[in-house]
Amino acid sequence: MATYPIRTRRWTRKEYDRLTELGILHEDEPIELIGGQLIVAEPKSSLHATAVRLTAEALRRAFGEGWLVMTQDPVGLDEESEPEPDVMVVPGRIRDYRDAHPESAVLILEVALSSLAFDRRHKGSLYARAGVADYWIVNLVDRVVEVRRQPAPDASADFGAAYMDIVIAQPGETLTPLAKPGARVAVDDLLP
Repeated sequence: MATYPIRTRRWTRKEYDRLTELGILHEDEPIELIGGQLIVAEPKSSLHATAVRLTAEALRRAFGEGWLVMTQDPVGLDEESEPEPDVMVVPGRIRDYRDAHPESAVLILEVALSSLAFDRRHKGSLYARAGVADYWIVNLVDRVVEVRRQPAPDASADFGAAYMDIVIAQPGETLTPLAKPGARVAVDDLLP
């Protein structure tokens, strides 16, 4: 029996959006474009959904007017990536993004249970490559928040970049978003 090398086809954001326009992919399908690949997102448990809602609520309080906290919405990072982070904070108001998805965010958060390794390595490298300065993982496995900052080139990382500064925040501690230095976010407010 002959074996053949596995070849994959990389997709662009433009092609990905076109698949949705044509009805091939539906807007509510759990698929993200990450590094040119269509990735099926992890199923959302009630614990995960609760953490997403808690996180969004805490960030809305912390950031206030002039900032939009979006949940599970696309961010167009580059020509081959349009992930849908669990929570992200962007400047502006809702109508500012009527005609196009945000192309960056001041803070991106992923809530991780079964996706912890993927969110650390794969998505972490993707967000670092895009220059996202503040990336937090609400780690439901260990009940901590992993704060990742200082994106920099790293040839060994999945997408050629990684975060150089990683801090683990425990329950009882507070965090300060880089984009809102006067704000305080309690780790306990993010954990279900």
